[in-house]
Amino acid sequence: MSDKSRPILAAFQFLSRIPIKIELDFTPALLRRSVKYYPLVGAVIGLVVWAGGTLSAWALPSLPAAVITLILWVWMTGGLHLDGWMDSADALLSYRSREKMLEIMKDSRVGAMGVLACVLLLLFKVSLIASLLELGALPAFMALLVAPIWSRWFMGWAMRSWPMAREGEGLAGRFHGLSLRDIILSTILAITLSASGLFLASFTAWNEVPWKRLVLYFVLLPLVTYGVGTLSARVMSSKLGGLTGDTYGALNEGLEVVLLLLAVLIIR
Repeated sequence: MSDKSRPILAAFQFLSRIPIKIELDFTPALLRRSVKYYPLVGAVIGLVVWAGGTLSAWALPSLPAAVITLILWVWMTGGLHLDGWMDSADALLSYRSREKMLEIMKDSRVGAMGVLACVLLLLFKVSLIASLLELGALPAFMALLVAPIWSRWFMGWAMRSWPMAREGEGLAGRFHGLSLRDIILSTILAITLSASGLFLASFTAWNEVPWKRLVLYFVLLPLVTYGVGTLSARVMSSKLGGLTGDTYGALNEGLEVVLLLLAVLIIR
């Protein structure tokens, strides 16, 4: 196994259940090097989820097909980011002191606010997936491909842009020192992957989705990701004194829903 392939494999092992039968030592250096490949992991997850959703939609109405799609989506990620979403909701919605919120996030148990936040998120997500499946296989392809790409891109940006809430502790500490070069490479990869997907969809479904909407969608993707993600990260950081591994997962989950909603609003 070449040294260049290790960060790619580490990104897939860390962020997905895609079977990578190689033992890796997840050192901080390797984790940092893997971040630039997060958009690639998102693209593969999006392709698998779209394929499962399309097959389900051929045999079932849109709602049960969307539920199956969401189950596949959660399985592909191992619920990693949902765990962060629930822990962040428990802490940030507790209205406690910074120290108490950080203590809540370290607790392995899930509280009432975390459960409610998870249920509401999944309900919203399944409704958006159902709406996209009703629009057709190719519009669904565009949205389900790019949402995981850009939500994972922002995790890297958040690691670089905001301090750690727990200095030298926790998962966030292992990503400390992420270089600007890695973020630039991650951005180039995210743009390339999403542009390729949107071009393929527009080429094969020109009459199904007007090209002006595709262009608008492509332009708004990074802008909405950056804008909503930055606002959310600032709020979290102001309350916690920085970000944690759980908040990275929460940002990913929230942005996926926002980008699916953007697709429903523009493509329909």
